[in-house]
Amino acid sequence: MRLPKLPPRKVTALPLSAEDGRMAHMAASILLDYPNEERRARFAAVAASVALLPDPLRHAFEAFLSAADAMTQQELEIHFTATFDLKRKCCPYLSYYAAGDTRRRGMALVRFVEAYRAAGWEVAADELPDYLPMVLEFSALSDSPIAQELLAAHRDGIEVLRTALEAVPSPYAHVVEAVSLSLPKIDEETRQRYLNLVNEGPPTETVGMTFLGNLKPFSPSGANSEEVRV
Repeated sequence: MRLPKLPPRKVTALPLSAEDGRMAHMAASILLDYPNEERRARFAAVAASVALLPDPLRHAFEAFLSAADAMTQQELEIHFTATFDLKRKCCPYLSYYAAGDTRRRGMALVRFVEAYRAAGWEVAADELPDYLPMVLEFSALSDSPIAQELLAAHRDGIEVLRTALEAVPSPYAHVVEAVSLSLPKIDEETRQRYLNLVNEGPPTETVGMTFLGNLKPFSPSGANSEEVRV
């Protein structure tokens, strides 16, 4: 007898100051990126900074840091690759959840690049523009509201990622939980979209697909630009 699937665990958004939100997003950006030795060397600084955050956020970050601390460098790198590179629902690229592996994903990526440029930023050439750690870094360093629009437009994908990481299970779920805690409360329509994605996975066909999520077109600002990724 097959048991019915339990609904994904709800995470209640926290009211945060702008400073706490930026700190949380920079911490998550560092922790969700590939943990090579140079990046892992920054974990101690992250631990010090998140100690100042409200308890639910701090606890989420500390749960990951504790788990990571128990792994060797090789173990953490292997776990990262096995989780984010080999599991379809654990993809760290936000447009994948709306577009999947379809031809239209390219248009979604262009929309991300337009969003960065509208805020006066340029995307580093070595990474796709919808990479979650990059979007979080943009949110942490930019004063533009466009950063929040990017995250809000792909909130369902973030929730699918969190749910998938919890199911693995992976300590990276704690970091994505911290991201969810730092974002505004989701509405029922967004919740229904991510529940459908949890059950069905990203689309494989383009027919009837809202491949750009809720992301609107952006126009370049024409201002001096900065490069995303530090």
